[in-house]
Amino acid sequence: MILQKVHFPFFIIQLLLGCFFFSCTRKTPTVNEVTPVSAYHQYITTAEDFYAKGVYDSAYYYYNQIRTQSSTKTEGDKIVYSLLKMAAIQQTQGDYVGSEATATEALPFFQKNTEAQYKVAIYNTLGINYKNLFDYANAIQYYQKASALADTPLQKAIIQNNIAVVYMEQKHYKQAIQLLTVLSRSSIVQNNLEHQARVLDNLGFCYFKIQDSRSGAYLKKALAIHQKLQFDYGLITSYSNLAKYYQKSQPQLAFTYAQQSYTKATAIQSTEDRLLALALLMEVSTPSQIRNYTKHYLQLNDSISKVKQIAKNQFAKIKYDATQERNENLQLKAEKAENDLALAQQRFNNYLLFFILLLVLIAVVILYSYQKNKSKKEKQAAIYESETRIAKKLHDELANDVYQTIAFAETQDLHNPIQKETLLDNLDKIYTRTRNISRENSAIGTGDSYEMALKEMLSGFSSSRVQVIVKDISTIPWDKIAEEQKIALYRVLQELLVNMKKHSQGSFVVLRFEINAKAFLVHYSDNGIGMPHPIPSKNGLHHVENRIRAIGGSIIFDPSHSKGLKIELLFPK
Repeated sequence: MILQKVHFPFFIIQLLLGCFFFSCTRKTPTVNEVTPVSAYHQYITTAEDFYAKGVYDSAYYYYNQIRTQSSTKTEGDKIVYSLLKMAAIQQTQGDYVGSEATATEALPFFQKNTEAQYKVAIYNTLGINYKNLFDYANAIQYYQKASALADTPLQKAIIQNNIAVVYMEQKHYKQAIQLLTVLSRSSIVQNNLEHQARVLDNLGFCYFKIQDSRSGAYLKKALAIHQKLQFDYGLITSYSNLAKYYQKSQPQLAFTYAQQSYTKATAIQSTEDRLLALALLMEVSTPSQIRNYTKHYLQLNDSISKVKQIAKNQFAKIKYDATQERNENLQLKAEKAENDLALAQQRFNNYLLFFILLLVLIAVVILYSYQKNKSKKEKQAAIYESETRIAKKLHDELANDVYQTIAFAETQDLHNPIQKETLLDNLDKIYTRTRNISRENSAIGTGDSYEMALKEMLSGFSSSRVQVIVKDISTIPWDKIAEEQKIALYRVLQELLVNMKKHSQGSFVVLRFEINAKAFLVHYSDNGIGMPHPIPSKNGLHHVENRIRAIGGSIIFDPSHSKGLKIELLFPK
């Protein structure tokens, strides 16, 4: 669940799109007056005063009087404005279905000369409604329409933030991050602290959801700005997001932030925010505290549901009565037409959904086939490469020795003790090389015996000519290292030592193991001839680099090392 990303009351969101959207001015839309005293002039002052005082039922009634009594031919802007304010009231009261219907009612009145500010506000209202009704496709569509018509950079930035919120609701966090990152760098956002804090909060929450370490810094910066501005709704959001952020790592701190969110929501009498804060407190509190918070949550939720239902019924009755007063029969026909349109739209949506699902299914089948074939080819390539490498080793390291040993046995007197001993020595060398090739290509155990197997492999490269020194291998908590990392480390060290034995001409190798807070490291150094520049494409060091990068690790060559080869291998924890 995404907590409180567009957490502010909806009428405040609309105000942020420009004071002209829902201002309490007495501006008259630029249309020709039909009568000396129109319904607009008769009711607008009363409606705006009630709206400003938060008496929404009375404000709704008078806006509806303007809507029903204005001329549809000459007072389109006045009708749009009244519908806009009615939709905002319904939205504020949580009646998103009713608000969507009211805002949609304004669309047929749009003309070329309709003020752009009204169109932007209607589209943005529809975007918010569809987002809260989980119709994300329509939400983005109407936000984009609003953004295209917005005539100030701040309006565009706010609407783009709303689009990012829809992506967050869909859990498309990477898409949201791309959009929010562009917004955070824009001058209009950086120069507006309130909007900057909102963008940073959303960006931090997205990074938190994808477990990106940058999350904490953004959330804390957003909190600092909200504290500086003393913006109550922003503080509620910041506290809630930080409670989620610390829920697993620091439960007590998470509980403190959740309490702060609840306290702030209670102080400003925001019931919706109190409900969200109580839900969060239930998640982060101890078992002994959950019961109390659950009780408060259920009581408050029941109260909010009743209030919303009463408001919905009230708005519906006001609209119905006003329409009945004007023309009952005409309204019945209009309702039938709207129902038919809604049914047609629903059918279209059903067909569209079926078509989309069909496309998705086809895409999944194609993608599955592609991935399956790709995986098969990669496995075949890996097998071919492994077979080629083994064949090369058998040819380069064994074939000549076997041939020479056969020739020796055929031409020498094996009854002679010295010749017999030489033959046995040659056979022992062949056996040793065969065993080493087998070990290099055999499965690697990653269980409790891994450390011992690794030691044995490393010590196996020691000889009368080369001394391999291993330091601090037992300091690594091997049981906490991922299986794929153990295998990669084993093969990488094996490759380095094989490369050393073939090319370096060194007499000693030192391997030192180390672990810190973020990673574990292996320091390799020898006193050989050093690393060729550039590294040949078939050199074992290329295999080393590929293996390390495959598990997200890194390899650092020390160019300042005067003699021999010095390498640092880093593996993430």
